[in-house]
Amino acid sequence: MKTNANGYRGYRFPREIINHSVWLYHRFSLSFRDMEELLAKPGIAVSYETIRQWCRKFGPEYARKLKRRKKWLGDIWHPDEVFVKMRGELHCLWRAADQDGDVIDILFQRYRNAHAAKRFVRKLLKGQRINRAEVSHQPIRQR
Repeated sequence: MKTNANGYRGYRFPREIINHSVWLYHRFSLSFRDMEELLAKPGIAVSYETIRQWCRKFGPEYARKLKRRKKWLGDIWHPDEVFVKMRGELHCLWRAADQDGDVIDILFQRYRNAHAAKRFVRKLLKGQRINRAEVSHQPIRQR
């Protein structure tokens, strides 16, 4: 991915290593410590904290580019609602996954909000463009 060369000024490692590290992290969802081990194989001694800082600075642009380039998702996808306890409080986590198990999108809320959940599903349907939601609850489908 092409990026501005001036953004890399002052870094100890070359631009190619930084690009490759950030790309690997965002493409394959690896941990920073796994990234440290992967880069140590070819002889690149870099700490996981350095990789974390690279991903924090250069990561959002890479994530946007990868999301734009992403292929079409599966034909079938399922929304899922999970309650997660964080710091003693329950939070609502909505996820949508396709038939291959790839996560399409995530919505994290402090409170359960039906209006926000409907917006989330509408956004998913709009992003798919070719799929439509099954309407099995309608009387004509039940016959």
